[in-house]
Amino acid sequence: MISARSTALIVLCAAAATGAALVSASASSAHLATVPSVMPRDAISMDKAVRMVEERYHARVVKAETEHDEGHTVYVLRLLNDAGRVWTVRVDPLDGSVQ
Repeated sequence: MISARSTALIVLCAAAATGAALVSASASSAHLATVPSVMPRDAISMDKAVRMVEERYHARVVKAETEHDEGHTVYVLRLLNDAGRVWTVRVDPLDGSVQ
């Protein structure tokens, strides 16, 4: 059987691996329910999102950030093309959609 402390440590490790918000190791199991969920295994990684966007737009990603908004994660990527144009796209890691 997994204790509340073990559950908290598992959540910490998973959150650290995905960049999600961290909770203290002494968090109660009731508090863990309020922590944003960890990204599903089939979610797109930041590295994959960067490669996908660079290929799609024939540009180089010069800045990549992860934003968390009300429990939803979005990758914000700034691109630079050979003509010197700079723009930003947002990638939803759950489905790979680009905005």
